[in-house]
Amino acid sequence: MSVNALRRAARDSVSGLPRAFWWLWASTLINRLGGFVYTFMAIYLTLERGYSASYAGLVAALFGLGGVLASLVGGVLADRYGRRPTMFLAQTATAVSVAVLGLVTDPVTIACVAAVVGFANNASRPAVQAMLADIVPAEDRVRAFALNYWAINLGFAVSSVAAGLVAEHSYLAGFLGDAVLTLLCALVVFLKLPETRPEPAPGAGADCGAPAVGLGTVARDGRFMAVVGMSFLVALIFQQGSVGLPIAMGQAGFTPADYGMAIAVNGVLIVVLQIPVTRFIEHRDPGRLLVISSVLAGYGLGLTVFAGSMGVFVLTVCVWTLAEIVNAPTQTGLVVRLSPVHGRGRYQGVYGLSWAAAALVAPLMSGAIIDHLGARWLWIACAVLGTIAGLGYAVVLRSSPEDEVAGGGAAAKAGDRAATGAVGAGSLPEDLGVAAAGSVSGSSPVAVSKSA
Repeated sequence: MSVNALRRAARDSVSGLPRAFWWLWASTLINRLGGFVYTFMAIYLTLERGYSASYAGLVAALFGLGGVLASLVGGVLADRYGRRPTMFLAQTATAVSVAVLGLVTDPVTIACVAAVVGFANNASRPAVQAMLADIVPAEDRVRAFALNYWAINLGFAVSSVAAGLVAEHSYLAGFLGDAVLTLLCALVVFLKLPETRPEPAPGAGADCGAPAVGLGTVARDGRFMAVVGMSFLVALIFQQGSVGLPIAMGQAGFTPADYGMAIAVNGVLIVVLQIPVTRFIEHRDPGRLLVISSVLAGYGLGLTVFAGSMGVFVLTVCVWTLAEIVNAPTQTGLVVRLSPVHGRGRYQGVYGLSWAAAALVAPLMSGAIIDHLGARWLWIACAVLGTIAGLGYAVVLRSSPEDEVAGGGAAAKAGDRAATGAVGAGSLPEDLGVAAAGSVSGSSPVAVSKSA
């Protein structure tokens, strides 16, 4: 491919998106640059504090428990009170609680504060995803989600290496640095992002025929809940890169900096490959892509059973990272297509519940298996879970998601256009007006497009 072709591809990947999206993208990047706590929590507790793998798993599970509650609460708050205040309050609370977590030393206090951090950290995620869907027109959303996921992993790649080096000298500095960057993210949200919660179009009250969306509505959506179940299994696999892998590498004699370098490969590969791979897969069958990515994730982590050197650990990270690159935009785009406009916060919250629940279960699973059976069986379990998830996606998505959405989707699509148009017409402040007038109203060119 020529240099000019590469330039055109890069320009097509970023052009036409509203300015509000780029402020949201910037806040995501800043937030992920401070991703010290969850990445290094297991190593901090086992090597620095001397606790067992089971205790480290318990603390990480409490972090996940907070996330489980936050996914539902955050989704409801985003729909009821707005995306912007939910994000600002959650991120401010995260900054404060992370700083406290770095200062406390009592094991019970550490566990309790970790649960608070998990709640605060996850409460903003449904609002972020809903705001992105509000701001960006439907034809550009896969690309926008991929760019946002790209920002997550760019920040993750940088923070993994930097935090690994910081941890060699001072874990407290890592906690405080994370808190400062999270607070900066909250300030960006407060100063630069508009409120985007869709309002009903004029005259579109009870006559519009759109039923109210509650958590019960989401729970009764059988196909969506099946997708959430498969997502939970895949999330269990990916979580082991953060909870099982650092413990296993530590027990094998590797340092925190070694783990930081290995896991940074995950972020670097996503930064390099996410956009071109998404351009390639965007119009392909999402069911098939999710089957392939699930199996590849399971067997990618499963290959860790053969890892005894830094090179082999890095190779296994490369394999399951390819699965993540395919899974992330495909799964997120599917969730948006299956969600009604005025229930996006709740649907995103329930979808986020699959990852939060995995963050609760995965540490308990990895800690128990490593302590009682050995790390080898953890990686075998990952391969089994990947196989089950792949088979599940094959059954649940045997027909195209667009077919089901299209079946009852005329009103949904009309509501989507109305909601997006409302954002472009009235919700954005004057300094975003030029971008809103073109991109948010739906006139941007059709283009092509982690978790997280």
